[in-house]
Amino acid sequence: MATPRDYQFMHQALALAGKGAELGEVPVGALVVLDGEVIGEGFNQPISASDPSAHAEVKALRAAAAHQSNYRLPGATLYVTIEPCTMCFGTLIHARIARLVYGAAEPRAGVVASQLQLADQTFFNHKIEVEGGVLADEAGALVRDFFQKRR
Repeated sequence: MATPRDYQFMHQALALAGKGAELGEVPVGALVVLDGEVIGEGFNQPISASDPSAHAEVKALRAAAAHQSNYRLPGATLYVTIEPCTMCFGTLIHARIARLVYGAAEPRAGVVASQLQLADQTFFNHKIEVEGGVLADEAGALVRDFFQKRR
């Protein structure tokens, strides 16, 4: 069940998504929180960074790993405005993220609930607790508005 703190951190992730939109990137924002402290944040930058892996989640995980001087982030929660893709979910597994909180579903490429239900699979050597739908309307509206303006 989502907590008031989850909503607080998701608001921060939405602000990060807005930074991506300002750069012409799909507006997705993410942050990593450990013991109530933000240790990494990011927003989508694959276009501006010429890096196909520069999704918000990966940027946030890289920053958090550098902050901790460890590629593993046990006990940490990742907040992201949109349901993660396959690459990002795999990165969460490798980082040993304890909990994922996401905003809006991504019906086409989201793999937590919308498509492959990867969080429910038993073949991974790590299990991530998942909470979806936190500020989903706001997160979904950011992406919809972004694409409507581009048409």
